[in-house]
Amino acid sequence: MARKKTKKRRIKIKNVFMVFLFIVILLLSLAFLTDVKINNIVIKGNFLYSDWDIIEMAKLDDYPSSLKTLSSSIEKRLEKDDYIKEVKVSRPSLTKVVIEINENLPLFYYLPADKTILSDKTEVNDDFSVPTVINYVPDKIYFNFLNAISSIDYDIVKRISEIKYDPNEVDDGRFFLTMNDGNQVYLTLNKFTKIDDYLDIIKEFDNKKGILYLDSGEYFVVKE
Repeated sequence: MARKKTKKRRIKIKNVFMVFLFIVILLLSLAFLTDVKINNIVIKGNFLYSDWDIIEMAKLDDYPSSLKTLSSSIEKRLEKDDYIKEVKVSRPSLTKVVIEINENLPLFYYLPADKTILSDKTEVNDDFSVPTVINYVPDKIYFNFLNAISSIDYDIVKRISEIKYDPNEVDDGRFFLTMNDGNQVYLTLNKFTKIDDYLDIIKEFDNKKGILYLDSGEYFVVKE
């Protein structure tokens, strides 16, 4: 009976070398990429915290490795803070991080309760540079007032010094605002967003001081 001849396969040195070279290049590439650091951090939507505050809270102040820093980790660190509602992190490039902040902003200090009211309607004891509501607002009106003031431009909110609940026989949702620049404004709940145009309206009166009626008629009465 004839024996079958077995073929011996020779390992080609060239193929082994190519595999070895591929592994070396892969390891070097991974080592390089791991060493690439975040060096461009963009912060958006922050009012309460400075850019550097956000960077420190996110633990990006030492510009860590890009690959080792997960977007979800950044979001979780920042969302632990009571004054941050939501965070969205995007990575346009390997070295760039964009952090969009939705803060839980302080809206006003409510004197009757001796509390600062945040945009999510919670009450805190911390002090902020916000308007003071100086008198009691009935519960039904208060809820609508909270929604109204949280819907206006926050830069305008910061320009208000004092708010007085001031209903009349026509409208029980009427408020009297004293601005930081010395002007005063009448507003009603259903027209509250008109205050967003405050700066443009005041410019028309050559920086004169007076009372702006946005509750009805939309006119300005100059103080003598």
